[in-house]
Amino acid sequence: MSSLNLVSGEDPIHIYCPSEFPLYNLNSSFHYNLSRVLGLLSSDDASKAGFYNTSIGEEPNKVYGQSLCRGDIGNSTVCKECIEKASQDIMNRCRSENAMIWYNLCQVRYSFQSFDVVAYTGKYPKQNDEEKNVSDPIRFREYLTFLMKNLSNEAAFNPVKNMFAAGEIDYPGKKTIYGLVQCTRDMSLQDCSSCLSSAFTEITTCCSYREGGIILSRTCNMRFQMSQFFNASSAYLLVYPTSSVRVPTAQQIFNSNEEMSERTLLQELTTPRHVAVTEEGDLISSEELLFMTLASIRVATDDFSDTNKLGQGGFGAVYKGVLADGNEVAVKRLSRKSWQGIEEFKNEVVLIAKLQHKNLVRLLGCALEGEENRKHLTDSCSYYEDPEKRSKLDWKTYNGIINGIARGLLYLHEESRLKIIHRDLKPNNVLLDHELLAKISDFGMARIFSENQNAANTKRVVGT
Repeated sequence: MSSLNLVSGEDPIHIYCPSEFPLYNLNSSFHYNLSRVLGLLSSDDASKAGFYNTSIGEEPNKVYGQSLCRGDIGNSTVCKECIEKASQDIMNRCRSENAMIWYNLCQVRYSFQSFDVVAYTGKYPKQNDEEKNVSDPIRFREYLTFLMKNLSNEAAFNPVKNMFAAGEIDYPGKKTIYGLVQCTRDMSLQDCSSCLSSAFTEITTCCSYREGGIILSRTCNMRFQMSQFFNASSAYLLVYPTSSVRVPTAQQIFNSNEEMSERTLLQELTTPRHVAVTEEGDLISSEELLFMTLASIRVATDDFSDTNKLGQGGFGAVYKGVLADGNEVAVKRLSRKSWQGIEEFKNEVVLIAKLQHKNLVRLLGCALEGEENRKHLTDSCSYYEDPEKRSKLDWKTYNGIINGIARGLLYLHEESRLKIIHRDLKPNNVLLDHELLAKISDFGMARIFSENQNAANTKRVVGT
């Protein structure tokens, strides 16, 4: 396709240049090492391989770099041109010590720290909002699910695919859905599958009712369109005939059971899914953790009324809510202003879902929905603060609260199957239940240590 040869005129799909990381100085050792790393990423050998990992320098100015070209690029020259363009753009547009840029045909990433990822975090490019809506979203989603699930399995578990797969499926009305998935090749097969599963959850949430959508992340990408956007002659092309799919429409479901009312049908088609968190930090179907709808949380909080607002954190506000069963909850609402909150918010969901202790908050559910190219990730846990009880505190109660905090920290540091350092413990992050039992909350800054690790170096200032 012609798009595979027109790299120089492209604009990036998305640039991740987080403000919370330090800025490097021009002509510094870090800047020098970064230039060398980006040069290696666009070298002939790296371009021929299509994927490359490298690092240069010594701490604290060591720079890690990674490049990935799309799997349907058969020409190493095109790959090289894309990496060079991406490298130039990321140097010109970003001064953060941790950054990433995505183009249609390649992606480039660098950082002052190694690429160990605690939690999956997807990005929604602006072009998603420009896609038209489909006429039958329920049927379209079924076809899209079939295509993307098969492509994901092919990319993750077929070794000859190099963690890339592209394919198409015929759609009623003489239309075609084209899909593409890819993982970075430093991942295990299972990690690739888990990453693509998370990407599919997000692309379903944001775009399954649209004629196209893209989800980008550090370690995997997913895209679909109603027009062909990848190289048709690529050896990686997969074709899934319509005859392999039996997709009932909403009307067919309704007609199959005459006793099913329209209200019941709507409930069946919009029932919230349950999710849990895997060891790799991905959200998967389960009965353990409710994947709530944003609408239900709006009802619980009276549409995030100011009268229910409990406080304001660095990444969003916290509201008091009451669920349909009468249980009080605390709801954290992610701020729309930056990607930074999404990073820490997902980290928090992953960690809290794995932790069970009476002195730690318990995650009851989360919601992940897109709106105006932004998304809310809301986690709810028991609501613990009662202002009327403040006057009843005495030294015995204070001592109990302090002991509870200590027990929670001991569990995080020594007793949990995950060794976790909170990194932002302060009074605002300790909640109290109705019996004034201390509960440690807000794990957005938390970090997982290896079993035998007792120290770590970092140049990023976190916490309060």
